[in-house]
Amino acid sequence: MEKIIEEIRRYMHEGWTLGALHGIKHWDRVYENGQKLLTPEVNARVVGLFAYLHDSCRNDNGADLLHGPRAARYIDTLRDTYLKGVTEEEMKLLKEACRLHTTTHRTGNPTIDACFDADRLDLWRVGIIPDPNRLATEKGKEIARRTDYQTIIKKL
Repeated sequence: MEKIIEEIRRYMHEGWTLGALHGIKHWDRVYENGQKLLTPEVNARVVGLFAYLHDSCRNDNGADLLHGPRAARYIDTLRDTYLKGVTEEEMKLLKEACRLHTTTHRTGNPTIDACFDADRLDLWRVGIIPDPNRLATEKGKEIARRTDYQTIIKKL
């Protein structure tokens, strides 16, 4: 894992108060999913940072549809500290992925769409089986098709 992502992971985990549902285990799985979704067109740093920042501004574990836009704004506050090594283009992609991840199906941008799918492939944790038809990337669809989510959910 890249150092900047490790530092964000540690920082976000230290301040997290909402418990496990949207916490570190979820973020680690989103990171792992994101690694599986990488292609030459996908920015790995953005996908990694998204894993640990996309839920950072949740007010609760319910249907908080504005947590993505809040996370996008919060990212700006980290610009001169934790994210100082991130390029302007990466910042733009990261903020857009966070802003849209709860409301948008697909953008056509390979990096943002990989972020979306990395998160959605972990829906099984709340009893929702990821639907390949609702994923944004071909790799994400393939992972959803070949994963036995029923078995995973039964083990919860």
